[in-house]
Amino acid sequence: MQINTDEKAIDNVLTRGVEQIFSEKEELKKLLMSGKQIKLYCGYDPTAPSLHIGNAISIKKLSEFQKLGHKVIFLVGDFTALIGDPTDKSAVRPKLTKKEIEENAKYYQKQASIFLDFDGENPAEIRYNSEWNDKLTFRDLIELSSNSTVQQMIQRDMFQKRLKEEKPIYLHEFLYPLAQAYDSVAMDVDLEIGGNDQMFNMMRGRDFQKIINNREKFVLTLKILADDKGNKMGKSEGNAVFLDQESKDIYGSVMSWVDGIIANAYELMTEKPLEEIEEMKKQIEEGSINPRDLKMQLAFDLVEIFYNTEEAENAQKAFVEQFQNKSVPEEIEEIEVLEDENILDLLVRVNFVSSKSEARRKINEGAVKINEEKISDLNFSDFQNQTILKLGRKIVKLIK
Repeated sequence: MQINTDEKAIDNVLTRGVEQIFSEKEELKKLLMSGKQIKLYCGYDPTAPSLHIGNAISIKKLSEFQKLGHKVIFLVGDFTALIGDPTDKSAVRPKLTKKEIEENAKYYQKQASIFLDFDGENPAEIRYNSEWNDKLTFRDLIELSSNSTVQQMIQRDMFQKRLKEEKPIYLHEFLYPLAQAYDSVAMDVDLEIGGNDQMFNMMRGRDFQKIINNREKFVLTLKILADDKGNKMGKSEGNAVFLDQESKDIYGSVMSWVDGIIANAYELMTEKPLEEIEEMKKQIEEGSINPRDLKMQLAFDLVEIFYNTEEAENAQKAFVEQFQNKSVPEEIEEIEVLEDENILDLLVRVNFVSSKSEARRKINEGAVKINEEKISDLNFSDFQNQTILKLGRKIVKLIK
């Protein structure tokens, strides 16, 4: 396989959407410029039956390395999903059964194929970390544990928060970083990539690779899909865009995003030149362009990536006809969302329902919609600016 050592192409891979590189960006660049094929991976725990747009960001980055000629591993964390990643969690994750995990992962390779080539001259490899973690003995676990300290684990922000709130920290949650770290050792990789919220876990893998295999492992962290205030999109936040959604639903979800996420999404998910994205940011700040128009183009581009041009055109047409032309009257009452207000409280306050119990019933019936999307979460509170709330013929615009 011919390795692409073009400096401009390598700089783009190591810069676009990248937060940090350990040990040093220049050292990794030097390795890539050498013409040696490296082995890299990113792991995906099957905690839901579909990958989401946040996963797609790292899969896209994997594909950039694959196009340079490097060996990419798409790792399904079927073992680590049994533990549950405690990163950023204020409470222990609910445990999944092996059967649930297998069912969740069923379509992951097909969805990853949007970006990765699993055939051809340099195919991406799909692996499952139960392959080696299931074989570890209790003796092995003790040996692995000896490479990390309690102080390293307990200093993590989410554990400190739980201690202050007197919430339990379970011992198995300490084992998750060890299991993820061992993936790097078992596959003997040169590089691991992931979101910047995964840095602790990935750095443990870097330590393990040095201690056990006596070699360097680079860590590349990616920016998280978030707005300009740092509010991120994802499963835990209840605002993830899943890759198995219908094209019109993906389009509508993107249109519900706050304006501050537009430039970030363009950098992480598209091939639009960074110079144009910087100009876009400037235009938004100056008010010289309507953010809605940029968001419509972004929604079109993402549906085109996940589906095709025809689906993108149909999704845009459906949105314009249903949402812009018919569903929302020209004169619409605006309601300011209160701090920490959830959907139940809001429905009562705007007089859509007379009680929280009625609100629950309406949500369970699928009658409550946010930007034409049915709401099923009774604790929903992710109200974006310029959000349309509907219940039957009742409709208001929410201002946050």
